[in-house]
Amino acid sequence: MRLSTKGRYAVMAMADLARNGRDRAVSLAEIAARQEISLSYLEQLFARLRKSGLVRSVRGPGGGYRLARGSRETTVAEIVLAVDEPIRATRCAAHSSPRGCMMAGERCITHNLWEDLGEEIHAFLAAVSLEDVVMNRTGARRRSAADGQVGAAA
Repeated sequence: MRLSTKGRYAVMAMADLARNGRDRAVSLAEIAARQEISLSYLEQLFARLRKSGLVRSVRGPGGGYRLARGSRETTVAEIVLAVDEPIRATRCAAHSSPRGCMMAGERCITHNLWEDLGEEIHAFLAAVSLEDVVMNRTGARRRSAADGQVGAAA
């Protein structure tokens, strides 16, 4: 699976917004400077994020962007999909065949392997919230934090 810079930068920008936009709107220029991403590229990404309902714009002095929902309710998978980045590990989509990637339209011998991997990646990204990213609770860190909370509650 290949996650392009579009998806990667959208997640970086949204994590920046989640971290720095709790009490105010954040300008794209601020995000661009902190994350070292082109302002014009961010403008394109945020147009898609706004259209998908993940951010809302605030006009006027002190304007910029805010999260449309809380960082806990926004998942990484939603962000990646909002900027038109399907999470696929197969090559079939690149070959424009709904059936398979082989010349005759069949699926290659490893198709199911890569399709299953794509589903696992999507499930992982759908389980990670922006809050998890900002708090550095991804993957094993998130599971160990949850285990610690369960043990603390007992």
